[in-house]
Amino acid sequence: MIKTILAFALTVFTIIFCTPVGIVIFLLSFLGLKKPMAWITYRIAQGWAKGIIFITGCTIDVEGREHIIKSGGVCFVSNHVGIFDIILALAYIGRPFGFIAKKELLAVPFINLWIYILGGYFIDRINIRKAIKTIDKGIKRIQNGSCMLIFPEGTRSKGQGLLPFKSGAVKLATNSYAPIVPIAITGSYNVFEIDYRVHGVPIQMTFCPPIDTTEIGSIDRRHILSDRVRLAIEEALNRQS
Repeated sequence: MIKTILAFALTVFTIIFCTPVGIVIFLLSFLGLKKPMAWITYRIAQGWAKGIIFITGCTIDVEGREHIIKSGGVCFVSNHVGIFDIILALAYIGRPFGFIAKKELLAVPFINLWIYILGGYFIDRINIRKAIKTIDKGIKRIQNGSCMLIFPEGTRSKGQGLLPFKSGAVKLATNSYAPIVPIAITGSYNVFEIDYRVHGVPIQMTFCPPIDTTEIGSIDRRHILSDRVRLAIEEALNRQS
């Protein structure tokens, strides 16, 4: 229970007291300082994420960090076990990235603002036209040299294995023509979501070798890349088990 209270307190403290800083950073990004502001924002988020990991007492086994591409547009594609996955990504990817969040989070005060400040996009999973526009924003972000993180399963697997990929999410990775770095995670569901109390559990996170997308033709491109990414994640998960 103490870990749960501390983790919650750190999250509330960070959100409330760093929000004014985040707003200033957000405004400065429109004055030609977008890149340095993105790094500052990410470092704040990374510090919070590592603080949360420390409080939980989880042991994190991270493999393949040498596969993380340090510059240029990249799409990180991860399986989605639990809500702790985004904390792992913030702590270990090591460079600013945007991500796709469900539209419902727009109604959550402070959280909605920080998702936006961090470069996240809110997707309406019911309205297909709006969803496509959101994915296109992510594609342009990657093509402009930035990173995006996507969870192509579309929902948390809650430790029940790798779920089928949603075609819309995969489109962001395949249409950007940028390298794809698959990520495999196990154990993150057990941190909090079993009984909504924090537990210090072992977690494994593997960054797989990048997949070059430029050599794949347009015919069946989406299916070929989707299968390759899924296979890479599946094989990494099998090695972790």
